[in-house]
Amino acid sequence: MKQYWEEILKDRLQLYGHRNWVTIADSAYPAQSKQGIETIVANDGHTTVLARTFEILRECKHVKPKIYTDQELSFIMEDDAPGVTSYREQLGLMVKGREVCALPHEEIISRLDRIGEIFRVLLVKTNMRIPYTSVFFELDCGYWDGPAEARLRAAVRAGNGGREPRIGRQQLPPGKRILRHEGARASATRTSLRRERA
Repeated sequence: MKQYWEEILKDRLQLYGHRNWVTIADSAYPAQSKQGIETIVANDGHTTVLARTFEILRECKHVKPKIYTDQELSFIMEDDAPGVTSYREQLGLMVKGREVCALPHEEIISRLDRIGEIFRVLLVKTNMRIPYTSVFFELDCGYWDGPAEARLRAAVRAGNGGREPRIGRQQLPPGKRILRHEGARASATRTSLRRERA
């Protein structure tokens, strides 16, 4: 039987694209106030939700995730948080063969806060009671990658004299220029030809 959170995740992923985020968070993760951050609760085990999230993301063809974890997770002692060693091992198996970026917890929260001003974020809270166990997925385009983007930007610069293009800028034939005359209610634009001096 599909869980409520799973249906919401699948629905949001149909709308989401690159620069959207999905977070699978422990139970004490704060409810952030930015309007773009949607928080839901999954009354299920953290590793269960994580494993299913990885499966759902693998099924998506239009996006692929960049994975982030809390840097602090690697330094937590088993005596301070019983079960953390087992969790680290399980998480390691889930992300095996994937690139994972570990950042300070506060840095990730601040980043999500800024992202929530422009892009949508889905935050799924689980019943996990071990700190710094949240996993963050930054969605990227599934049919385009960094090297291809770099080649594209280089080609654009090369074709534009090394400058980034100005989209929408009017291209005029050589010898023509635009004169703008501002009136009281409207502005009129006309093009005049330069005359060559004899």
